Amino acid sequence: MSELPLLLVIEDEYLLQADIEKVLTDAGFATDIVSSGEEALTLLMDGARRPSALITDVKLAGRLTGWEVAKRIREKDPSFPVIYVTAYDRDWPAYGVPNSIVIPKPFASAQLVTAISNLLNAGTPSTT
Repeated sequence: MSELPLLLVIEDEYLLQADIEKVLTDAGFATDIVSSGEEALTLLMDGARRPSALITDVKLAGRLTGWEVAKRIREKDPSFPVIYVTAYDRDWPAYGVPNSIVIPKPFASAQLVTAISNLLNAGTPSTT
């Protein structure tokens, strides 16, 4: 049996973490969920697990924003799939990385599953 695709999720609201984790695991994904950009970058630098995509809020606990984390990841891997789940979706054109997807909060579970499936399967995301 093949391994489930691993998704790195950065969300600092505990209840939303639980909701996102349930949605993604029910859809057949494995998740690593952290609360800050610093935690996410530490996890990635560790290299023990290699996520297939990043799902991040923009306003996070810690000093780094979701925008900054995505840019740092893309410096290492220019095609790394990124989805922003945020109430600050109007800032996406200015701060989001190219070929990413933004899902405005609040969102339907199907929006998130569809977006991540599109990024992982097609390799070329459509914008929301």
